[in-house]
Amino acid sequence: MNPILYSNIIGKGKPLCILHGFLGMSDNWKTLGNQYANNGFEVHLIDQRNHGRSFWSEEFNYDLLAEDLLLYLNEKNIERTALIGHSMGGKTVMQFACSYPQKTEKLLVADIAPRFYPPHHQDIINALTQLDFDLINTRGDADEQLEKHLKNFGVRQFLLKNLYRTKNGTFGFRMNLGVLSKKMEEIGENISSSESYNGPTLFLKGSKSEYVTDADTAQIKSHFPKAQIEVIDDAGHWLHAENPDQFFEKSFRFLKQME
Repeated sequence: MNPILYSNIIGKGKPLCILHGFLGMSDNWKTLGNQYANNGFEVHLIDQRNHGRSFWSEEFNYDLLAEDLLLYLNEKNIERTALIGHSMGGKTVMQFACSYPQKTEKLLVADIAPRFYPPHHQDIINALTQLDFDLINTRGDADEQLEKHLKNFGVRQFLLKNLYRTKNGTFGFRMNLGVLSKKMEEIGENISSSESYNGPTLFLKGSKSEYVTDADTAQIKSHFPKAQIEVIDDAGHWLHAENPDQFFEKSFRFLKQME
């Protein structure tokens, strides 16, 4: 029996599953999740494997992550769902929509394209692996250690959301850092399916982000013929956190459009 992904379910209405990015967790989407829930959706904020409160596994690739989502939907008796995925989560929902189009109502991909990205998080992995938990008694202690390697305050705060107190009172990280640091190539992989998803699709990209460029349009359209591509102003890769109002406005307009 395969383990089922952890989720936080809020609201009532049409199902909407939201998948976080690399080193993130479902809590990252709580504010926007509540907005969707207040507007007629049953929102499933999901932790992907090796992240948040979901199970740990040595195996990690997008086919498996898509299969995890399928098992989750079957467990929850969800026939079809709208999907939102950011970054790594965007790759998962793209793979899912291509592999299981019959389960996909609508697809929204946040700031990622269906191509290969070279590993580019090594500085973050290095900083996290160098943390000495014996010297960490508070979040402030952890932040102080991280600051020696990562100067960006926002990035540090994002990573520190993973910090939690273990049963023996020490601090630890919820994500499976050992496996994720070994799977950097897989995290950058393009979606493996040559199939396409022909349903309603929206790509949202940050105006200051280089993750989705004009050069990606042809590949996006080859997998997702109905894809629209829109820009979130004054936002980088973390577009949903940097401009949440516009992200909600554009995403909600897309989600509520009738077929």
